[in-house]
Amino acid sequence: MRIDRKLLTGFAGLALIALGACSGNDEATLRQRENVEAFAQRETIWDLFRNVDDPNRTVEVNKYIWAAAQEVLDFLPLETADPFSGVLAYGYGTPPGGGPAYRATVYVQDPALDARSLNLALATRAGPVTPATSRAVEDAILTRARQLRLRDGRL
Repeated sequence: MRIDRKLLTGFAGLALIALGACSGNDEATLRQRENVEAFAQRETIWDLFRNVDDPNRTVEVNKYIWAAAQEVLDFLPLETADPFSGVLAYGYGTPPGGGPAYRATVYVQDPALDARSLNLALATRAGPVTPATSRAVEDAILTRARQLRLRDGRL
């Protein structure tokens, strides 16, 4: 089954317009546009499943956010840490002072020391936490990351 190339190009064009309307000219936006353009160059639906990515391309993560997440969530057992993809996966653990057990997955997706660089999924055994709780932990991680950056700046 072949997808019409004009339809695919039209879809990619609409995606580019949507991306351009809601973002600036930063590096992440340029990468998104490159991904959409690469999608438009595919000939069949099966091309989506071929691995044509550059194996030499690395994902950069912010070292301060990475270290701050480990410090703030040190009460959780670390299950997986992949600095190449920017993922920290934690198991269930109880915070100091008691309370419900939490687990977390942290995704650091950009080298900038910016809130957009951090994604946090926080849950209890009963399900996801409230957005306010998640935001408070994100704020704690970002605050600690800024402190680490300032400490390095004094060297």
